[in-house]
Amino acid sequence: MCPAIRLLHHPDFRRGAREMLDLAPGIGAWGMVTGVAMVKGGLSVPLAVLMSLVVYAGSAQLAAMPLLAAGAPMWVIWAAAFCVNLRFVIYSAQWRVYFGHLPRRQRMALGFLAADLNLIAFQRAYPSGPLGPRREPGQIPYYLGGVAVLWSVWQLPSMLGIALAHVIPTAWGLGFAGTLAMVGLTYGLLSDRITWVAAVVAGTAAVAAFSLPLKLNIIVAIAAAVAAGLLMDQAEKAGRRLQGPA
Repeated sequence: MCPAIRLLHHPDFRRGAREMLDLAPGIGAWGMVTGVAMVKGGLSVPLAVLMSLVVYAGSAQLAAMPLLAAGAPMWVIWAAAFCVNLRFVIYSAQWRVYFGHLPRRQRMALGFLAADLNLIAFQRAYPSGPLGPRREPGQIPYYLGGVAVLWSVWQLPSMLGIALAHVIPTAWGLGFAGTLAMVGLTYGLLSDRITWVAAVVAGTAAVAAFSLPLKLNIIVAIAAAVAAGLLMDQAEKAGRRLQGPA
């Protein structure tokens, strides 16, 4: 049996795919809205398809589109996408515990396919023990099962949105539907005090900086949220060190 077929039959691969399917409706709605937004924002169909396949980051795509439409300088667009994806630096540090032993090329491929929901589902399936996270058999097949579903339910609706962008009337309010989908997905990610505080800080900063040109309030909100999350994380670690062993 070839490795691909063996992977598809692996019980942990199927479990990862099954648990990711619970999130499929929200992801699909977000993907379709993003596909429509790219074409409505002025990208040609080939460029929109390329962006969906290569960037594979809905929040970065949606952050970049208003800037592209407004004719913002390229450095502003790159900065917005960079700031939106800064969270993956933190995510990758958490993935390293599980995947750090793999060859670099394989780690890079797994990193490209990683998304917020992959990490949330993975941490629920393999919670940290008293000594922290640990490697267990089946973790990589589980991760790949979630990746297979997430990639499919993102790309297929995104391609459908790109194909139907000129047919779907703007009056349908797809932008609002996309916002609702993102709110629903974001709520599912608010799993502890640090993420709640970071979300509140981001929302407050976005509203406070709303008058900035070129949607720069998005960059301000992301920077403020990342700073708040890092500060709280460091404060908690310092508190645990002061308390010492129980």
